[in-house]
Amino acid sequence: MGIFGALTTAVGGLRAGSYALENISGNIANSQTTAFKRIDTSFLDLVPQTALTAQLAGGVTAQSRSTNSVQGDVQSASVATFMAINGNGFFAVQKPGSFTDGAPVFDGVDRYTRRGDFQLNKDGYLVNGAGYYLEGVPIDPTTGNPAGSSPQVLQFKNDFLPAQQTTKIDYRANLASYPLTTAHDTSVPGSELIRPGAFSSGNNPLVLGTPAAPYTDSAITGTAQNNKATPSVAITAATLLSGAAGTDSINTNFSAGSAGPPVVPADTITVNGTVITFVASGATGNQLNVTDSIGTLLAKIDAITGTTTPSTISGGKITLHSGKLADLNVTSSNSTAFAALGFTGSAVAVRGGGGTVGTGQVIGNDNSTFLNESVSGGAVTAYDVSGAPVNLQFRWAKTDSSSLGSGHTDTWNLFYQVNPNATGTQVSWQNVNVNFTFASNGQMSPAISSVALTNAVVNGVSLGSPVINFGSGGVTQFADANGNVQVNQIQQDGFPAGQLQSVSVSTNGRIVGNYTNGRNIDLAEISVATFNGTNFLKRIDGGAFEATDESGAALFGKAGTIVGSSLESSNTDIADEFTKLIVTQQAYSANTKVITTTNSMVQDLLNVVR
Repeated sequence: MGIFGALTTAVGGLRAGSYALENISGNIANSQTTAFKRIDTSFLDLVPQTALTAQLAGGVTAQSRSTNSVQGDVQSASVATFMAINGNGFFAVQKPGSFTDGAPVFDGVDRYTRRGDFQLNKDGYLVNGAGYYLEGVPIDPTTGNPAGSSPQVLQFKNDFLPAQQTTKIDYRANLASYPLTTAHDTSVPGSELIRPGAFSSGNNPLVLGTPAAPYTDSAITGTAQNNKATPSVAITAATLLSGAAGTDSINTNFSAGSAGPPVVPADTITVNGTVITFVASGATGNQLNVTDSIGTLLAKIDAITGTTTPSTISGGKITLHSGKLADLNVTSSNSTAFAALGFTGSAVAVRGGGGTVGTGQVIGNDNSTFLNESVSGGAVTAYDVSGAPVNLQFRWAKTDSSSLGSGHTDTWNLFYQVNPNATGTQVSWQNVNVNFTFASNGQMSPAISSVALTNAVVNGVSLGSPVINFGSGGVTQFADANGNVQVNQIQQDGFPAGQLQSVSVSTNGRIVGNYTNGRNIDLAEISVATFNGTNFLKRIDGGAFEATDESGAALFGKAGTIVGSSLESSNTDIADEFTKLIVTQQAYSANTKVITTTNSMVQDLLNVVR
C-alpha cells in the first residue's frame, strides 16, 4: 500500500500544482484588467485515519483563496464618469436579462463589482466595460438628500432643468470704517456720511423713523449788533415785537423834516423757505427805525428749525443749530442789513441730529449725489421666476459715525439699484430699511443675520422678496486702506432653465449633472455595498460578484470613499506571480520525480516475481 499510496499522493500533488499554475496564469493574464481580484491557491493536506503510531503525511488538494478585500492601485483617468472605491465596498450593479425594442429589461438581481469604468450609453444608463449597469438612489432636488434608500438602476436622459427664481443671496463683506466716498473731506468731520438734505425734498434716502446723519453745527463769524444807532431822544415807553423773545431794543430817530417814509422798509431773512421780517438799525435822514434785536431773530430761527439747543452769540460769533432739519439755509433780501446783523454772507448749516421723513428712495435727479456719498457693495446676477437675469447692484452709505462723539454710533444703510437708467423722479436706488450698527471691535451690534428685499423690482423685473443672508459675523467694519467695501462672498440660488449635457462623479459619491446653463446639480447618490464576508462572494464574469450565504447580505452606508475620474487597477503583482510560478514548477517537477521513483520501485517488485 505504501508504494501505491505514494503514487496516488504524487498524482494528487501534480493535480494541485496544475490548479495553482492555472490560477497563476489567470492572474498574470488579468494583470491589466480593471479592478481584477487575483486568485491565490491554498494547499490542504489530506490525512488518512490511522493509529497514532502509524500516521502518514497524506496527500494534498488545492483550493482557491479570494483576495476581494485587497485593493489595487487607484489611478487617475480622463473620463468624468470613471470612478474607483478607495477602501472597502463594491458598486451595486445589474445586468439586463433581455432587451425589448432596444430597451434593457433587468432581472432585478443585484450584483457587485469594483470595476468603475462606467460611461453613459445612448439611453442614459451608466454601463461599465463588462456590461453592468450602475445602481444608486436619486436625489430629491428640493432637499438635496437621497429620495429613499433602495438602490435602483440609474438613468439620465437629456433632462430639462426648469428655471429657479432667486430666493436667497449669501453675502459677506467688510465695510471700511472710514469710507472714501467722492464727497468725503478728511478735514471736515462727518463728510464721509450721506447727507439726506442734499437730496430732493421728500425723496431722501433715509426712511421715516431712521435717524438722519448727524453733522456739526455751522458757525458764521461776524460782529453781532443789536443796534447801529444811539437814540438822540429819551424814550419813555418800551415796545416789543409781537411774538418775539430774548433781549430786544427799539431805537427811534427823529428829524425836523417831514420828507421820506416814516419807517424804514422791512428787510427779510429766509430760513429754509420760511420768511422772517426784520429791520436793521442805522437810519439816516428823515427815517424812523424800529429795530429787532439779534436775540429775537435767532429765537425765530430756532422756532423754525425745532432745535432744542438755542442758537447763540458769543464773542461776535453766531452759532446756528439746524435741529431736525436736514439742512439749514439762511439768506437775506438785503446783504448790507444782513451783514449788520453779524452775517458775512448766506449761512448754510447742517443738521445736528434727530429723525427725518423720507421715502428711503433715491430718484434719478439725485443719483449722482447718492453715488458721491456712498460706496459700491458689489453685484450679483439674480433671476426672476421665468429665469430672466437681472444685474442686482448694491451700495453702502454710512449714516452716522462714532468719531463725531458721544451719542453717535457707526451706522450703515444698504441700498440696491432699482433702475440704472432712472431720470427725473423715477426711483434709482432703494434702501433696504435696516440700520446696520457696529461696535468698536468691528462686529455688527446687534447682529443682523438676514434682511429681505421686499417686493423687489429691478430694471422692470420682479424678483419677489429674496433674502440676503449675512450669517454670523458675515458683515464687519474694519479699517480699509482703500476706503472701499471688500466683498468676500456674494452668491445667489437662482438660475435660468438648462439642458443636461453631461454627468460626472463628485468626491462625495454623487452623480452630478452638468447643464447648459452652467449649473451642476446632484442627480443621484451611488450605492456602495459592503459585506461581512467579503472574500466569500461568488465570482462571476466581468469582474462581478454575487452574494452568498457565507458572505452575508449587502450592507449600505459604511463603505470607503468614491474617487471620480479614476480607476482601480488589478491587484495582481507580476513579480509575486513569477515567484509563485517558479515555486509551483519546482513542486510539480518534484512530484513527477516521485512518480518516476515509484514506477521504478514497482518494476523492481515485478522483477522479483519473475
